[in-house]
This record gives sequence, C-alpha cells and structure tokens, in this order.
Amino acid sequence: MPGDARVVLDSEAIARALRRIAGEITERHRGAADVALVGIRRGGVPIAGRLARLIGEVEGIEPPIGAVDITLYRDDAPYALAKPVIGPTELPFDVHRKVIVLVDDVLYTGRTIRCAVDAVLDYGRPRVIEVAVLLDRGGRELPIRADYVGKVVEARADEHIEVTLDETGGRAEIRRAAPG
Repeated sequence: MPGDARVVLDSEAIARALRRIAGEITERHRGAADVALVGIRRGGVPIAGRLARLIGEVEGIEPPIGAVDITLYRDDAPYALAKPVIGPTELPFDVHRKVIVLVDDVLYTGRTIRCAVDAVLDYGRPRVIEVAVLLDRGGRELPIRADYVGKVVEARADEHIEVTLDETGGRAEIRRAAPG
C-alpha cells in the first residue's frame, strides 16, 4: 500500500538523529572506552554499525559491535514460530563490566528489548545495559524505556513502521496494515 505510507525520517534526519545519539552516548560515558554496541537482529545491526563509525569519528576509536538474535528468547516462541529462522548471536568481546548499548530500529511493546537483555546476560554480567533506538512509537506492554531516542513518533496499533537503511542513507516510514 504505497499510498498509505508516510515518511517520518528521511536520510538526512536519520543521519542527524544518529549523530546526536552517538554524541549522547560518549558524553554520558566520558568517551567510549568501556562501551560496546549490540545490534538486535535485524533492524538494529546496521544502526549499531553506523553509531560505532560516528563514535569513532569523534573519539578516535570505534566501540566493539556485536549482534543478538532474540528468536528463541521470545515469550511466544513455542506457539508462534512453527519453523523459526535463527540468526547468529555474535558478541566478539567480553561483556563483563562493559557498558552495553542495545541498538534497535523501533521500540514498541518492549518485548524485543527484554529478550535482548536476556540474551546478553547469558554471556556475562555487564556493568550496565542501555537502549538506543532510532524510533520510539510508544505502546509499551513491559516497563522498558530507551536511554537514547532518535525520534518519538505516533503510530496506531494497525500501523507498521518500516526502517530501510542503505550505505548512503535510508528512510523510516509508517504504513497502515493491509485490511483483513
């Protein structure tokens, strides 16, 4: 339904939001020495990569990047996923005593973040776990909040937010769900 899509962030707005988030992370932690970024598969991984590059430009060193797949941590996995496709979890650093920033494209119910926290804790005990998202659409079902937010948007329950990123830019759109 291309006619029902509305762009909430264009390429320039995404770049600005990510620069701001990168700055907030380094300011809060007085640099990036103890920071590691963990993208949540799929949407958070490219955003974590961009944040690492932006932090590296300012700090002179990029924080390590990891990725988690939350498929088997989902609370609906036993009955909602007949044949789950599981991506790899890659944490190529010791999470112990690190500042872990979980990165995702959209924060909605909070369930994905809860799963990602569980996945990271299976690898060790970070000093702190924070959350960075490009878009916060509200609608929480769990008491989860983002520490770093690119933009807060209003989206109804029957709408889906699609974030598309490529090497040079990207966009975020809200699309109305197909009827039926």
